[in-house]
This record gives sequence, structure tokens and C-alpha cells, in this order.
Amino acid sequence: MKFNRILFLLVFPLYFFSCKPAQQLPQYLEGVTDSTGKGAVKVADWRIQKNDLLSIQIVSLSLQPEKSDIPYNQPANAAAGGQAGYLVDNDGNIIHHRLGVIHAEGLTKNELAAEIKKRLTTPVELLSDPTVIIRLTNFKVTILGQVGREGPISVPGERLTILEAVGLAGGILEYGKKNNLKIIREVNGQRETGLIDLTSKDIFDSPYYHLMQNDVLIVEASSRKQKDEEQAKTMQKISFAFSLVTIAATLTNIFIRN
Repeated sequence: MKFNRILFLLVFPLYFFSCKPAQQLPQYLEGVTDSTGKGAVKVADWRIQKNDLLSIQIVSLSLQPEKSDIPYNQPANAAAGGQAGYLVDNDGNIIHHRLGVIHAEGLTKNELAAEIKKRLTTPVELLSDPTVIIRLTNFKVTILGQVGREGPISVPGERLTILEAVGLAGGILEYGKKNNLKIIREVNGQRETGLIDLTSKDIFDSPYYHLMQNDVLIVEASSRKQKDEEQAKTMQKISFAFSLVTIAATLTNIFIRN
């Protein structure tokens, strides 16, 4: 009987310590209703960065053989694992096989297209009424931290929202902060860090909702993870100590009887 009382006194605090109220975890877009955010979709033009791989297609309406657009669309030197395109070098330039060196870093697609068109028409008209089509062929972001799959995410298009990126990464894990994601972004050679709350109804107005190429997303662990880990370690120590006490008490009881 005495042994049972001792056992109860040891088990009760352990049970009490392990029972705690469950915390409400924040959910995606908690404040959004069916009438929230019906404004126009705003997608900022991405700006060209170093190591971007650009597809450049030039089309002319000219029917004159001497002003054909064919020579201006020869494949550029293969880059980035054999993928053809014009690679923006460390100086922010591309080297067009007919037009030479063109500075591209910091420009939008339309601004670079305008610069190429200018070179095709002035001071000498190389092509008649040319149209320049530019595409980014290596759009990539990287997501780290409390997600299902860390690492780079490559997409074939030029548009990716933060919700799509999180989905492609396997979602945010139980201990990840949905209300405080960090985005590291390079703009005109400068690095900036922004925060975004995936639980807020104002998420669509954030300049970080639409990701830019080479963005890095960091999903930090909540303080709850550290507390749970500390509690788990404490529980392991208590369980181990309890096991030792139980064994000692059992052996003592056996020897006393004998």
C-alpha cells in the first residue's frame, strides 16, 4: 500500500505537467471573406538581374532580303547547363551576337526591348519596324525553414505568388510562422528584406505577394517549437528518473519481503 502511494505521488505531477491547453495555430488568410480583396490584380514588372537568362526574339515586317530578321535570331551561346539564351554577366550586360554588348541589369523587359529596338533602327535602320519579345527563362526562388521541402523552386513562367511558392514547397509545417515570413530580395544591386503575413486579408496588397526572380523566402520556427522541445526533453528526463525510482522501489519491496 505504501509503495502504491509513492507511485501515485510520482505519477500525478508527471500527468499534470504533460497536460496543457492546446494553442490555436494561425491559418492561411484568416481574415479573408468572400467579399475581401476584389480589387484589380497588380503585378509589378520584374527587373533584370545578374545571372538572368533571357530569351530574345526579334521580328520585322520587312520583306526585303537585306533587312531580314533571321540573322538577329540566331541562337546565342549555350549557357546555364546547355540552355540557349542571353546570360546577364557580372557586369549586368548581355552580349547579342549581332548588336554587341547591351547593358540589361536593372531594366524591365520593356525597357530592354526599347533599347534593342533603338539599336535596330538608329542611326541606321537595320530592320524595318522591328518588334522585340523578351522572356526570362530561369525564374527561380528559394524557400528555407519550416516547410515540407526546402530548396530552390523553378517555374516555367515569369509569375509566382508567395502562396504558390509555399504550396510548391509542401506547405508550412506545424511549427512554422505563417504570420511573419521573411523575403530577401535584390533590387538594383541592393539587398532588401521584407515581411509578409499569410494570415492577413491585406496580403494581396503587399509588394512581396508577387515574388521576383531570385527571391529567398525564410519561414522561421515559432517560439512554441522551442517550448515543446524543452518540454519533451524535460519529460524524457522525468520519465527516466521515474523508471529508476520504480525499479529501485520494486527491488526494495522484493528484498523487504524476502
